[in-house]
Amino acid sequence: MAEHCADDFKQTVNLALTGASGAQYGLRLLECLVAAGCRVHVMISRAAQVVIATETELKLPGSAKAMQATLTDLYGARPGQLLVFGREDWFAPPASGSGIKAPMVVCPCSTGTLSALATGASNNLIERAGDVALKERRPLILVPREAPYSEIHLDNMLRLTRMGATIIPASPGFYHKPERIEDLVDFIVARLLDHLGLSQDLMPRWGEDRVARKIAHD
Repeated sequence: MAEHCADDFKQTVNLALTGASGAQYGLRLLECLVAAGCRVHVMISRAAQVVIATETELKLPGSAKAMQATLTDLYGARPGQLLVFGREDWFAPPASGSGIKAPMVVCPCSTGTLSALATGASNNLIERAGDVALKERRPLILVPREAPYSEIHLDNMLRLTRMGATIIPASPGFYHKPERIEDLVDFIVARLLDHLGLSQDLMPRWGEDRVARKIAHD
């Protein structure tokens, strides 16, 4: 799915966090991508910084450089593994189709970002990176978190799906019998890792226990 790096990182993933509620999903995904040995190009909108400060105990500094140092320390990333790019860093790899081929995840994805991507606005790096993913036919996974959805939101999701994006709403299931909020977050993150082609042990796969029982009895 993604091109392997010349260094020993497993693959590169472009990860954007925007201003929808659900910052925990994006931060947990970032943690898992680092743990999986991926290089992560991180883009965080101004609104996302506000949401992160509101929904979590994490207070991110304003500059991309300071933000990178904070997140690198928080998740124990190796040097060069977690790279944060600013709002208008047009020389960042995700800003061009000639940059490294990498899937992109917007988690959480605000309805404003949905609109911008559906119309090709490209007013900042996140929007441009999503536009590049669409035009280059690279995987683009969007994780909206809103309720209820208006006709505009639904129409934008349909348009983006037809363009090749994958919409994974932050709507966790309950069949795994969650006991903590973290279990609900991991339900969505596990699905995202699956769509990125990365192994995960956050959540058992549907039917695994049934297969194990059949093997044991056959």
